[in-house]
Amino acid sequence: MRVKGLIEAGRVLVEGRVVKAGYRVRVGERVVVTIPPAPSEGLAAEAIALNVVFEDAHLLVVDKPAGMVTHPGAGQRGGTLAAAALAHAPEMAPVGSPKRPGIVHRLDKGTSGLIVLAKTPQAYDGLTAQLARRTVSRRYLCLAQGSVRRPEGTIDAAIGRDPRSRVRMAVVKEGKGKRAVTHFRVLERFGSGASAVSFLECQLETGRTHQIRVHLASLGHPLLGDDAYRSRRSGAAGDPGLTDLVEGLGGVALHAASLALAHPVTDEAMSFSCPLPDRMGRLLSHLRNRLR
Repeated sequence: MRVKGLIEAGRVLVEGRVVKAGYRVRVGERVVVTIPPAPSEGLAAEAIALNVVFEDAHLLVVDKPAGMVTHPGAGQRGGTLAAAALAHAPEMAPVGSPKRPGIVHRLDKGTSGLIVLAKTPQAYDGLTAQLARRTVSRRYLCLAQGSVRRPEGTIDAAIGRDPRSRVRMAVVKEGKGKRAVTHFRVLERFGSGASAVSFLECQLETGRTHQIRVHLASLGHPLLGDDAYRSRRSGAAGDPGLTDLVEGLGGVALHAASLALAHPVTDEAMSFSCPLPDRMGRLLSHLRNRLR
């Protein structure tokens, strides 16, 4: 198939002529094959503006907008945070994976907020070690469907691939997935019944794919704007204004609001925070105003 592709691309010449794949070469004919260079294993940099919260020689902390993918993956090759960061700091190219330079953790496409990237191998090793030891503190703010009854609590439930969908995760039996722990606290509750919404603060002890989204959905409280994990019956019933705001979220009502870690080179304690984005601020204002 490789040879046929070269022939069809006009890269195989017989006596200086382009021929078809079925051509029979005669004795004495000169065949010239031009093989194109192998595609680069690295990531192409893209000049995309970034909201940089902090930067030094080793670290880059960015407030990622909802709608931006952290790194290339299935169905998303361009417009990624990794490509934008590489254009901003080309020295990151050899750090970590060629397709994910500098990336030590990720945020879902629909999630906004803080993410830290490594600019040097030393920073990469140090950050990945901290994540493995669970010493990096990550605080999220989110808006969930329904009224969460407990003022605070811990969800300790394993997460694995949903057997009914290759793109979703799910709470699974112990031994079938990886342990996942989310601590939550209710900050505000709005309304009751089908149009109730809870404003929550979540702290990750582990970092599984879609962890907060899956854990809260397993309690019957999917995040606003999360079409992947909400049930068919969930929604902002009786509140058209809220429905419109949710449809305009541009992602999921989940924001990585603060991040704390030890500098991987100096060991200095560092903490960063970023404000709630307008997309979620408008939702909160609407919810608070309807109680007046």
